[in-house]
Amino acid sequence: MTHTRAIRSPEQRKKDVLARMAEEVDIWVASAGHDGTPYLVPLAFSWDGADIWLCTRLTNPTGRNLSTGGRARLAFGHTRDVVLIDGEVTTLSHEDVPAPAIEEFAAKSKWDPRKSGPSYVWFRVRPTSVEAWHEEPELVGRRLMRDGVWVV
Repeated sequence: MTHTRAIRSPEQRKKDVLARMAEEVDIWVASAGHDGTPYLVPLAFSWDGADIWLCTRLTNPTGRNLSTGGRARLAFGHTRDVVLIDGEVTTLSHEDVPAPAIEEFAAKSKWDPRKSGPSYVWFRVRPTSVEAWHEEPELVGRRLMRDGVWVV
């Protein structure tokens, strides 16, 4: 396989990750049930500079897993342009989410979960680890955040 992309610096990778978090509308959300059964679904999200905000029904497998497991792995789509985010999850009701977070989520996703009924709850994901790479040449230096602190 021929690699045609230049290898990005860690600083450029962080810049690219932050741009994706601001621009992308959906993110892959991986969680696991109490029995270890994995679930992977795309969900709308927003990023406020510190936390990633998700909203889904508490009654579906992902909602249950996020609320009871307290951890999630998030990812952006393409396998040759990888962003993996591990984070700690907090479950919140509509009333407990800061209004700016809800407004940003609704504007970005074109959906306001407050209008979809009480079965929807919010999940604040506080990133603890971020990795990003374009193909194999960028595997070295892919860790951009460790223990919730940007390392670049």
